[in-house]
Amino acid sequence: MLVPRYWAEHREERRVRGRKVVVRRFGWSDESEAAARAHAQERVNEAVSALAAGERLTRFEPKVPYNGADGVPIREEIVESHGDVVITRNAYGARCMNTPDVLFADVDLVSKERFNPFRWMGIYLLAAGLAAYWFRSGAVLLAGLFLAFALPFGLHLALRALGGRSKGPEKRALERIRAFAEAHPRWTLRVYRTPAGFRVLVTHRTFAPDDPEVGAFFEALGTDPVYVRMCRNQRCFRARLSPKPWRIGVKTHILPVRGAWPAAPEVLPRRRAWVADYEARARDFAACRFVEELGSARPDPMAEAVRELHDRACRVHEDLPLA
Repeated sequence: MLVPRYWAEHREERRVRGRKVVVRRFGWSDESEAAARAHAQERVNEAVSALAAGERLTRFEPKVPYNGADGVPIREEIVESHGDVVITRNAYGARCMNTPDVLFADVDLVSKERFNPFRWMGIYLLAAGLAAYWFRSGAVLLAGLFLAFALPFGLHLALRALGGRSKGPEKRALERIRAFAEAHPRWTLRVYRTPAGFRVLVTHRTFAPDDPEVGAFFEALGTDPVYVRMCRNQRCFRARLSPKPWRIGVKTHILPVRGAWPAAPEVLPRRRAWVADYEARARDFAACRFVEELGSARPDPMAEAVRELHDRACRVHEDLPLA
């Protein structure tokens, strides 16, 4: 896992294959800001050499999902550390846990595609218009207009009635988690409810992010593919510990723009003020709620320490609204 403490960005204009180009790269270090600047310049030189050799490269490093699913390491402010566990503040201001070997998975609830009556209206109107033109009949057109409005809504109501008796996305997600636990009796899974779905923490042992068992676990649970890619690329697992700001009434965005880190010195006072307001509001909300534990294997000491930190920070056992 790589969550650097120091960051710097280097910008350089060079002439490459007869054209002027501007290349910007980030550098990082756990030693010092000077070492991060030196690393940034080294990466600019590498990029320029690659461009001169004819490779196609982006000249700038954009913000990417999870700030580490692709490209550079996790570029976030470090809030605190607990051994190998690092707590960072993400792009929108929430605190996130990053751990190199304690397995987390997020399972978002995905509803089936909604029935769209307007699509069916268009189909019926087109068919009625063609039939009316072919038969030169206004009655055919009127019948088509009636079907265009009446039949789609009738189908919609029928499908809603059937859907009410079918399994919802929450039940299907829980069944996948429980089916995995039943098929793997030596595993212990702690299941949490989040605003968008479920979070699963595995406590019977630790895992490397590229372990084939981890990949099979993610696939069986239907884990977010961006999260899966982040775990493999950054060699870590991740869990959000505090609410999303817009769910707790915070209307403004953390600075700098789009939460990019590091922040310029002139921005830091406003950033700190935003964080103070956010953390004050966050005290009235939980990030997730404990649902159940599946399996009874003795917890691994490292996983148990992470579990205690996670549960306390997320306030999983408190009667608070989820956000």
